[in-house]
Order: sequence, then C-alpha cells, then structure tokens
Amino acid sequence: MIPKFDVLTQNEVENIHEHSVKILEEVGVEFTYDPAVEVLKKAGLKTEGHRVYFTREFIDEMMKKAPKEFKLHARNPEKTVNCNHTDLILTPSYGPPYIYDAQGNRRYSNMEDYDNIVKLTGASENIDHTGGNVCEPIDVPEEYRHLKMLYSHIKNSDKPFMGSAYGVVGASDSVKLAEMLFGGSDVIKKNPVLITLINSITPLKYDDRMLGALMTYAEAGQACLVSSLVMSGSTGPATMAGTMALQNAEILAGICLAQAVNPGTPCIYGSTSGPADMKTLTLSIGTAETALYTAASAQMARYYGVPSRGGGGLNDTKLVDAQAGYESMLTLFAAAASGINYVLHAAGIMQYYTAFSYEKFVMDDEVAGLVRKFLKGYNMDETMFVYDDIKEVGPGGHYLYQASTFELFRQELRSPVLSDRQGWEGWDAEGRKDACTRATEIWQKTLAEYEAPALDEALDREICNFIDTRIKELM
Repeated sequence: MIPKFDVLTQNEVENIHEHSVKILEEVGVEFTYDPAVEVLKKAGLKTEGHRVYFTREFIDEMMKKAPKEFKLHARNPEKTVNCNHTDLILTPSYGPPYIYDAQGNRRYSNMEDYDNIVKLTGASENIDHTGGNVCEPIDVPEEYRHLKMLYSHIKNSDKPFMGSAYGVVGASDSVKLAEMLFGGSDVIKKNPVLITLINSITPLKYDDRMLGALMTYAEAGQACLVSSLVMSGSTGPATMAGTMALQNAEILAGICLAQAVNPGTPCIYGSTSGPADMKTLTLSIGTAETALYTAASAQMARYYGVPSRGGGGLNDTKLVDAQAGYESMLTLFAAAASGINYVLHAAGIMQYYTAFSYEKFVMDDEVAGLVRKFLKGYNMDETMFVYDDIKEVGPGGHYLYQASTFELFRQELRSPVLSDRQGWEGWDAEGRKDACTRATEIWQKTLAEYEAPALDEALDREICNFIDTRIKELM
C-alpha cells in the first residue's frame, strides 16, 4: 500500500482542535430541536434557549466513546464494508435533483433514474456501497419518497446502503425496514447495517430534521455520518484555517450529541467544505481548496480516532468534459491518498452536487479503478522479480511467451473498461468514438444486462406490505 500523505503538521492539527473547542465553549451551537437540547442539558452543558455551549471535558469524554472502527453489514455478507482508517469505501452521488445527458441537456431526475443508479452501483467492481439519495426522484411525492428510495436499494442490490435522513419519520421507517431485512432490532444493534448523512447548517446550527434523524439512528445503534459544508468566504471565513476550525466545531458537536444519546454510536467525521466563488457566490468543489480540506479532515478524524468522509469525483462543470475529468481526479485522489475512509459522490456527480450524469458515472468508475490500482502500490515479493525469466530472455528478447506473463499480467497490469488504447487505425475504423460516447454505450449495456440479486419472495412481500401501509398513513 502507498503511505497516506498529510497536509497538516501535528501542531496544526492540535491548533485546529483548540480553536474549535474555543468556538464550542464561547460561541456555542444552535440545536433547533428540543429533545436534543434536553439531552445535552441533562448531560451538564449550559444552554440558552436552543443555544448549547460545550465544554472541553465533555468533548473529550464523548469523542472517546465513538468507536474507532465498525462494519456496515450488507445483505450479502461478502459485500460488508469496514469503516476504519485503512479501507476505502466508494459510494455514488447523493441528492442531485437534475440529470445531465451526454449533450449537456438538463432535466429533473425521476424514480427510473434512481433505480438505474442503484443498479449501476450494484454492477460496479469499484463502488462498494450503494449510498443513499443517489438522486432526487421528483415524480414521487415527498411525503413517502424515502420509502420508494429505500426499497430500490433493497431490491436492486445486495450491497450496504444508507438510511433516510428525512427527520424522525424517514429515520424510523429506515430502521424498521432494516430490521425486517436483517432479522430484528437486536441483530442490527449488534451489527450496524445503516448509515445516514447528518448535515449541519453552517455556521454552527443543526435543524430539527437532521437532529431527529441523528437521535433516531443513535438510539437504534446505527451509524451517523456527521458532515459540515463550510463555504469559505460565504457561510464561513475566507481563510482555510478558519474554515477548518468552524467545520471541526460543527462536526464535533454532532458526534458528541450522538454519543450522549447512545454511547458507542458508530460515527464518521465528514467534510464537504469548499470555497465560494467570489465572482458568482456559488459553491466550488472541484478545487484545490476542497482537496486540501478533504485531506486535512482525514487527519482530524485520525486525531479523534474515528473514520472519515470526504472528497469524491467532485467538479463544477455542466458537461462531461476535460474540466469534469481533471477536477474529479484531483478530489477523488486527494481523498483516497490522504486516508479518507468513506467517499460519497465518488461516481456520477456534476456541478457542485446538483446533478447526476450516467456518462460521468462510467468515467468516475474508471478513475476509481485507476486510483485503487495506484494506492495498491507494488508487490515486491521475491517471486515477483522473475529473475529466471530475465536471465532466460536475456538482451533483445521479449516476454510475451513467458509463463509468468500469462500467470501474472491480469493481477499486475490493470485493463481499462472505458479508456481507449487502440492505434489510430482501429479507433478510426470503430467510428472515432470519444470517451463520452463510449461511456454511453457502457452504461446502457450494463443496465440491459443487469440482474438484481435474489430477494426472498416472502420477505419481499412483507417489505412491500409495510411500505404500502406506510404510504397510506403518510398521505
């Protein structure tokens, strides 16, 4: 394995921590959900209305309760993932309301898109986790949209998936469905199967929807991905140091609440921060600053002893073009090489989290394969030097017919799915297809050939009956 890289010194990590503690002690965080305030008040913290002031001692105590590592169990045990400081878990887009096609046209996403993205993720060898709101299917009423989305994950893949963060209702329905799928509340408390995305509202605020979801998942022993999105120069300081201190304070507040609700709740430290473009005041994520925040967040998470989330195939473009490629490679590589464990938006995301592209998914899947190959590094076992072959071939020969070539080339030399390596003549004869055209052919072929993993028919009926009942109750 290639060693992780750091962007902060140990002194800088500790300095960020100290400034975050000062923010939490002197400025506090607003929790607009009375049950959350009551939990923290009972734990001994000072409150003023919805404002909660943390203490250094409380932060230290709560962060020590968060597990250093845990598993997110899948319906197929072979696809269970490890949340720790060494493994890399890649997940697709999260939350985009739009779909971009290969020609740059934009439309709203729908439930068919949602199913398609889950299937593409299920088929991918590089994407480990089907994620959560892979897009926002606006053709499904919001009141019960979360139920249809959860069923898509259950039906179309056997990889682990995220639960809904749509307040207490979405969280409770997610937990109930997980209990049905995996065999009861005791089973999933012992072996977490769900993780949900809990976002702060920068600066220094959590709303009732996020807090209700966080507390519901914590009570059920399921994982919380506590994330902060600071826009440097807009919702946060223009300085990178100030951004990191503010982001860190918000994340600590969320993780501490989860531990106060249920000590030992699995939590991931999550960063989605990036700079505001000061010309347009839009969020910019395909940037060097975002990559630096991601890498710094990996270090902060290691400092607190919890897994981390950050990065992805992040970009600010509207087309699957060179900008999409170079920005996405930077942000995904920075996440993977700095030691980020859980990567949302690793495949398919466009234009600062707002759109999904099928072609971009295929391109990101290829990039993920490249990054994984790079991080794997060299196999330097003595047998891999194949000295006897080198001696036998000698000067001026070739290795095409050597037994070691046939035995080892597949594991040593990565073969691309999307990238073109033909000579001019072959490329010309096949229609001079660019990467975007080839990507279209790949995702369409993948969906046409995809077979969803089998789901027990009786269990499927039970789940569908529950969903039908809940839809009637929610309408």
